[in-house]
Amino acid sequence: MPYTFRKSGVFYFQRMVPQDLAHHYRTPRIAFSLRTRSRSEAQRVASDLSSKLDEQWRSLRGSPASVLDGFLKQPNTPTPAPLSPLPVGAQPGASAGLMSEAVELYLKHKGAGKPNTFSSAARRALGYLTSIAGDKPLNDYTRRDATSFRDELFNRGMAGSSVSRTFTTVKAVFNFACAEWGLDARNPFAGVYFDRAKGVTQREPFSDDEIRQVQAACKETDDELRWILALLADTGARLAEIVGLAREDVELDHPDGPMLHIRPHPWRTLKTRSSQRSIPLVGSSLWAAQQATAETRGMHLFPRYTDDARCNANSASAALSKWLKNNLKAGRTVHSLRHSMRDRLRAVECPPDIVDQIGGWAPSGVGASYGRGYPLAVLREWMERTALGG
Repeated sequence: MPYTFRKSGVFYFQRMVPQDLAHHYRTPRIAFSLRTRSRSEAQRVASDLSSKLDEQWRSLRGSPASVLDGFLKQPNTPTPAPLSPLPVGAQPGASAGLMSEAVELYLKHKGAGKPNTFSSAARRALGYLTSIAGDKPLNDYTRRDATSFRDELFNRGMAGSSVSRTFTTVKAVFNFACAEWGLDARNPFAGVYFDRAKGVTQREPFSDDEIRQVQAACKETDDELRWILALLADTGARLAEIVGLAREDVELDHPDGPMLHIRPHPWRTLKTRSSQRSIPLVGSSLWAAQQATAETRGMHLFPRYTDDARCNANSASAALSKWLKNNLKAGRTVHSLRHSMRDRLRAVECPPDIVDQIGGWAPSGVGASYGRGYPLAVLREWMERTALGG
């Protein structure tokens, strides 16, 4: 199609300014987003814009007398305002939308196929912004708005890590909307300084004795919530990875011994590519997997917290945190079990790349991403060394 190009699936309009009219423009090329991914729509809009440009250029080339002739035929006709050349990076008649509109545009395109938590996190972050700095057109936000936003988040008691996540979302929404709307606006939220460690509480791992205490209590109560906790204790998996398991993810008759397969599902995605993995079941995790598969029916291993639409890990987290607080009284969190597993693997001198494979942590170094990783039999050997007799 003439006068268009495509970038990240979005069509853009571009046209070179004629040399004899170059003094009317700041740059030799006119280019901006057409804000559409449709080829037919882009062709229609580009053709219309090109015609308008041709008309504008004819007017700019015409003599002052010939331009005025048409207006002198009618008495009392006001003198026309001079035509403004189209600036690079701006669409004729287009204006910046509100931040509330920007987040909906972002979610429309970026949120497709993502879990509900993606949308809720984006709306929450932008809700913080609009409540503090107001819901304004994107090009009205200033650096002072950005720094005031940062300061108010800290004043509200938000930890540095949470402020970092909030700013990451705001920057992503701002950049995406500017690209879609063809705005040439500098992102005022980019490069704002803040202490990411501020207010962050170091999670204390469980001691081996505390883990044994948890395992014993889980076997005594023997219900769905305790099976989740026991699986966490001896796999080091993330809570959502366990809560969102399908029954088929437990393979008790695997050739390399009982195995837990962490993989994405429509109701629960995974955090990173390295999160997809298999973990040998040992100790309390093997007991919990056996109990859960024997006692539950249907597709989901933990139907109290997961259905075909979503995985409610937050609900399970609240219930487990309350139970741990009442029974362990040590100020530990559910996620502390994941930290503990890393410590337990270190204690038996497990190689770091095997630790990463078991925990689903992103491997360090370029070479670590090559190949399929260690055989499951090797992982089982190291996992069995960490078992506490649970």
